[in-house]
Amino acid sequence: MCPDLTEEEMRRALFGSSGAVGLSTPSAHAALSPAPPSRTPVAKPKTLGLSGPKVVVTLRVGNEFEGNTELFIHEAQTLSTLQAEFDGMKAARKRFKYVELVSVKPST
Repeated sequence: MCPDLTEEEMRRALFGSSGAVGLSTPSAHAALSPAPPSRTPVAKPKTLGLSGPKVVVTLRVGNEFEGNTELFIHEAQTLSTLQAEFDGMKAARKRFKYVELVSVKPST
């Protein structure tokens, strides 16, 4: 660094000339109005439905204690049988009061 530079020369070296720094005129803004970018539509790849492993959870459900029951089948898209059982129980409890697990099997 040169010790013989004045403060004004250092400012010009760091921030540019004083003409560039300052208020911009309205005509400069009018000349620089940006045009909206044109976008071309991109084709999205088609999905072939839900893919992946499925686990079928079979539950015996009913609204009466030791009363009429029916089978409730829930398909969960997970590898975990524990998570599939939990999701099936949660879905069955939305409509039924009593829920009993019958089986948890992978879908074929």
